[in-house]
Amino acid sequence: MALSISAVVLLAIVVILLVRKSGLKAGHAAVCVLLGFYMASSSVAPTLRSFTTSVTSMISNIRF
Repeated sequence: MALSISAVVLLAIVVILLVRKSGLKAGHAAVCVLLGFYMASSSVAPTLRSFTTSVTSMISNIRF
Protein backbone atom coordinates (compact mmCIF):
# COMPACT_ATOMS: atom_id res chain seq x y z
CA MET A 1 0.00 0.00 0.00
CA ALA A 2 1.44 3.36 -1.02
CA LEU A 3 0.81 6.37 1.17
CA SER A 4 1.27 9.87 -0.12
CA ILE A 5 1.34 12.80 2.28
CA SER A 6 2.15 16.42 1.63
CA ALA A 7 5.38 17.74 3.14
CA VAL A 8 3.46 20.75 4.44
CA VAL A 9 1.00 18.52 6.31
CA LEU A 10 3.81 16.38 7.68
CA LEU A 11 5.80 19.38 8.89
CA ALA A 12 2.67 20.94 10.42
CA ILE A 13 2.06 17.74 12.38
CA VAL A 14 5.67 17.76 13.59
CA VAL A 15 5.38 21.38 14.75
CA ILE A 16 2.10 20.68 16.55
CA LEU A 17 3.65 17.69 18.31
CA LEU A 18 6.68 19.75 19.29
CA VAL A 19 4.46 22.49 20.72
CA ARG A 20 2.39 20.01 22.73
CA LYS A 21 4.98 17.46 23.86
CA SER A 22 8.43 19.03 23.80
CA GLY A 23 7.74 22.46 25.18
CA LEU A 24 8.21 24.41 21.97
CA LYS A 25 6.54 27.75 22.52
CA ALA A 26 3.97 28.99 20.01
CA GLY A 27 6.03 32.13 19.39
CA HIS A 28 9.06 30.06 18.44
CA ALA A 29 6.94 27.95 16.11
CA ALA A 30 5.59 31.11 14.47
CA VAL A 31 9.15 32.39 13.92
CA CYS A 32 10.05 29.06 12.28
CA VAL A 33 7.03 29.33 9.98
CA LEU A 34 7.94 32.90 9.00
CA LEU A 35 11.52 31.80 8.35
CA GLY A 36 10.17 29.12 6.00
CA PHE A 37 8.14 31.70 4.08
CA TYR A 38 11.11 34.03 3.73
CA MET A 39 13.43 31.19 2.69
CA ALA A 40 10.90 30.11 0.05
CA SER A 41 11.13 33.52 -1.60
CA SER A 42 14.93 33.81 -1.33
CA SER A 43 17.64 32.75 -3.73
CA VAL A 44 18.32 29.58 -1.71
CA ALA A 45 14.83 28.18 -2.48
CA PRO A 46 15.83 26.20 -5.63
CA THR A 47 18.67 24.53 -3.73
CA LEU A 48 16.37 23.60 -0.84
CA ARG A 49 13.77 22.28 -3.26
CA SER A 50 16.28 20.06 -5.06
CA PHE A 51 17.65 18.80 -1.73
CA THR A 52 14.15 17.99 -0.49
CA THR A 53 13.31 16.25 -3.76
CA SER A 54 16.48 14.18 -3.55
CA VAL A 55 15.83 13.14 0.05
CA THR A 56 12.21 12.20 -0.61
CA SER A 57 13.24 10.24 -3.68
CA MET A 58 15.84 8.37 -1.65
CA ILE A 59 13.29 7.59 1.08
CA SER A 60 10.67 6.46 -1.43
CA ASN A 61 13.14 3.96 -2.91
CA ILE A 62 13.56 2.15 0.42
CA ARG A 63 11.83 -1.23 0.33
CA PHE A 64 10.78 -3.02 3.50
